[in-house]
Amino acid sequence: MDKLESMQVYVCVVDAHSFARAAEVLGLPRSTVSRVIKELESWLGIQLLQRTTRKLSVTADGRRYYEECKRLLADIATMESSFPGRSALPKGRFKVGMPQSLARHCIIPRLPEFLHQYPELELILCSSDNVEDIIQDGYDCVIRTGRIEDSTTLVARPLVNFKWAIFASPTYIDIYGKPESLDDLEKHRAVGYLNHRTGRTTDWLFTLDGGDYAIRMNETLIVDDTDAYIQAGIQGLGLIRVASYLVKPYLRCEALVSCMDELSFDLPLSLVYPQNRYLPPAVRAFYDWCRVVLSQPNHHPETPGLQKSGSGFIS
Repeated sequence: MDKLESMQVYVCVVDAHSFARAAEVLGLPRSTVSRVIKELESWLGIQLLQRTTRKLSVTADGRRYYEECKRLLADIATMESSFPGRSALPKGRFKVGMPQSLARHCIIPRLPEFLHQYPELELILCSSDNVEDIIQDGYDCVIRTGRIEDSTTLVARPLVNFKWAIFASPTYIDIYGKPESLDDLEKHRAVGYLNHRTGRTTDWLFTLDGGDYAIRMNETLIVDDTDAYIQAGIQGLGLIRVASYLVKPYLRCEALVSCMDELSFDLPLSLVYPQNRYLPPAVRAFYDWCRVVLSQPNHHPETPGLQKSGSGFIS
């Protein structure tokens, strides 16, 4: 039994959640994949996977072995790529997670450049706002907002900072005026953003003069999608509060106006990845590329067919 090959097969099965899909990815017969896993379990003397007719799940021992295999395989790939004569270009499967809005507005429009530069990467991009367990879900790295602290299992590398601020449409301001203070905010209307993890909309949090404030806005509409949230703001349905990178095109064409700039604050974006002895080449390449793309002031695409806000406000 080739232990290294068995590890690669096992990791692929866990990532694919299926013997059949793993066989397709590896270009092997399903019977071969099944045999390798059985031989591996026999060699280790433990059960790695629990199989039923409908579901394939990983045992506690199997999860620990999977994590160690991922670490070892990444270390080997990084070590080999550091020697002359070996291609330093990253290759193989590379799974990345990030918020949907960031993927749609910033990453995907520039992604052809990255894939052209690294043609041997098989990129899996999961654009989800709820990336919770990086290791368990098999991510090589994720992009997260907010301040992330390093831990014994994860490393966070800063990418760039964006402003987090309040915006309104000219139509809204014509009808309700522009908010001028925290007390003034409580008299205004806002679009609510539903957090599915808590089952409620997000409070507006502020730090002013050394104090922290949480304001429960008067919500005229509640949505659970970032693009819908921004469009509701453009249509005059209420104030919105988002990262500046999401609304730059709308600010340029004056579909949105910034409000209360003194209450804006920097929102950091970080690349988070599992702690390894060596930084995998694909993660290093993606980090370097993201820093360039996200730091360019004009990396945001124009919004075709954009219309300024109409009379879709709630009176």
